[in-house]
Amino acid sequence: MSSVIIIDDHPIVRMAIRVLLENEGHIVVADTGDGKLAIELIEKHYPDVLIVDIDLENIDGLTIIEQLRAQSYPGIIIVLSGKNADFYSPRSARAGANGFISKKKHLSELIQAIQLSKRGYGYFPLRKGHGDEFDSLSDSQKVESLSAQEFQTFQYLIRGLENIKIGKRMNISNKTVSTYKTRLMEKLGCRNQLELFDFARRNHFE
Repeated sequence: MSSVIIIDDHPIVRMAIRVLLENEGHIVVADTGDGKLAIELIEKHYPDVLIVDIDLENIDGLTIIEQLRAQSYPGIIIVLSGKNADFYSPRSARAGANGFISKKKHLSELIQAIQLSKRGYGYFPLRKGHGDEFDSLSDSQKVESLSAQEFQTFQYLIRGLENIKIGKRMNISNKTVSTYKTRLMEKLGCRNQLELFDFARRNHFE
């Protein structure tokens, strides 16, 4: 059970999300379509989970996410948007979101995204290409598919830090670091640490 705030400029969408989440046992403490009011509601309720659209009144969703992460907000943030997923999914990840779901998909994906985020996974669709989906991704697209936490772990790993030191710096457990490491190596197509260093060197991350 989690406390949730829904931030979307369509009242019908907010209602649909509320019903879905409450049926799963979550508690929706507030909802709004106004970005400025959303920040006030978050400061008041400090929820476990935020469902955020990008197009909002006064302050857009990505700006809200960036401001919250800059203030070390620890909650789960899922972006739910009708905008182009190829363009906005990686941007949501870089802003600090835990996941991105297209409004063209079934809303029930929200439940899976929240569950996976609680376990330390990011929930972001990869761009699709012709032939094999993974092989069609460029290195930059693979990096863009990383969640904010996975990218931060990646940066520490290529600097040679061990899991225990990464955990202390990110204020997370060693197990969570291992989860992020496994996920980011899968997304980057690296089978071991040597290939990870080679990927970093090839793309000028070192």
